[in-house]
Amino acid sequence: MQVSFDAHPDGYRHWRLRVEGELAWLVLDVDETAGIAPGYELKLNSYDLGVDIELYDATQRLRFEHPRVRTVIVTSGKDRVFCAGANIRMLAASSHEWKVNFCKFTNETRNGMEDATEHSGQTYLAAVNGSCAGGGYELALACDHIVLVDDNSSAVSLPEVPLLGVLPGTGGLTRLVDKRRVRKDRADVFATRSDGMRGKAAVQWGLVDEVVPPRRFDEVVRERAVEAAANSSRPKDAEGVELTPLQREITEGGLRYRYVEARYDRDLSLVGITVTAEDDDDWPLTVTRELDDLILRLRTNETELGTWVLTTAGDPDAVVHQENKLLNDDSWLGNEIRHYYKRVLKRLDVTSRSLIALIEPGSCFVGMLLELAFACDRQYILDGPPIDDEDSDERASIQLTPANFGPFPMGNGLTRLQSRFYGEDVTRLSELDKPVDAVGAADLGLVTEAFDDIDWPDEIRIVLEGRASLSPDALTGMEANHRFVGPETLETKIFARLTAWQNWIFNRPNAAGPDGALRRYGTGQKAVFDRKRV
Repeated sequence: MQVSFDAHPDGYRHWRLRVEGELAWLVLDVDETAGIAPGYELKLNSYDLGVDIELYDATQRLRFEHPRVRTVIVTSGKDRVFCAGANIRMLAASSHEWKVNFCKFTNETRNGMEDATEHSGQTYLAAVNGSCAGGGYELALACDHIVLVDDNSSAVSLPEVPLLGVLPGTGGLTRLVDKRRVRKDRADVFATRSDGMRGKAAVQWGLVDEVVPPRRFDEVVRERAVEAAANSSRPKDAEGVELTPLQREITEGGLRYRYVEARYDRDLSLVGITVTAEDDDDWPLTVTRELDDLILRLRTNETELGTWVLTTAGDPDAVVHQENKLLNDDSWLGNEIRHYYKRVLKRLDVTSRSLIALIEPGSCFVGMLLELAFACDRQYILDGPPIDDEDSDERASIQLTPANFGPFPMGNGLTRLQSRFYGEDVTRLSELDKPVDAVGAADLGLVTEAFDDIDWPDEIRIVLEGRASLSPDALTGMEANHRFVGPETLETKIFARLTAWQNWIFNRPNAAGPDGALRRYGTGQKAVFDRKRV
């Protein structure tokens, strides 16, 4: 099945988006019969990838198409249920790679909600108007403020450990202790109680911010939303930018967009990705959207293309010009594009693929596009003329700009240069305001190696063939360890520590085996556990 990440509010099956001035409502009302794959029903506002694709689309449109919106209220359209979390039948029946990609995309979307609150002045508020379990509570945890209805039955819970033998894998455990500062002993009790907690006890433990009786629930939610809006920096009179459908051509051999192209080589299990720079004012936003869509499609639909080879083309001066305009644009739109590009680079950082950058004559690895190379596991530069034109005077180079020193941090809070040269002072590199040739780039440690034009074809072939010969599982673990150095943050814990544990547990028979908790949930039979601790 080929998954598309295209969506539009007019065609949502699971969400309703309503905008009233500075407030917006995202109402979850899942169509039980509209799962993205056959074999399960989305009961009790449970969700699958299709539900999350619509949520991601809505959060993006709120940031770009609705600049006047200051508070986003996430609530349920069903009576007495907020959200039951990820659909259990879907998880039990899915392949391992599907579960992993699903959890990763869900995490990224919720991180994006928090990013909107922190950097865009669009505060997310959870109006929990019914039972809220598992991934449903994790959705609420991604919001800045949680209001729970106090109706003597609605509770928040993370029942994955006691009921399913897995973990709250979309950030639940991490947000509980790191974001909401719940004491670890209380977090332990809470995460092993299948019934969760409600009422004043949930407030006392810090699981929610307040509980409100049903008769005043809507009133208090609106009051809190208006209070949050009063502290927002969002413009009051700006017009939004429509996120129109992307220009995209899909073939058996790859994907082609306006500025981005992907070419498949199934023999070597790789995809060649070229990003082209043009001096058009719509280039920064469009190329960001195209990269975002490509990464999501490749991660989900092309799991066997394990190596991504990144190249660039175009005029380096075009990148410098557009980048200068973007970095110096203090409007709400400039801010949104910068943070969107940051999020797309982060999506690349956590992608479980081998990433290799090839820097050749005609490349434009400059500034914000050089960040793509620094996101890669290796970078190779050609020291010589183009392979197909030995008489040419054109040579490969790279160029650092202010874009490499702060605007697009990784999930660990460091720039990619700081991560590359961890523990060193990278401000010395900020003085390099001109292109750096192949030898200079190698000497400075900005690339892995420089090969001359005679050796280039064979050396690159050896690199790519060697990568294809290695275990994909071992490569995923190695790359994930190498890419993130230094401090742990909420993001790195979710994508590294928590995701690694969850992925391991998903593969264990205690969860996914024929007698495991996921398989036996709802059958009336108890799970059979292998009692050995591993």
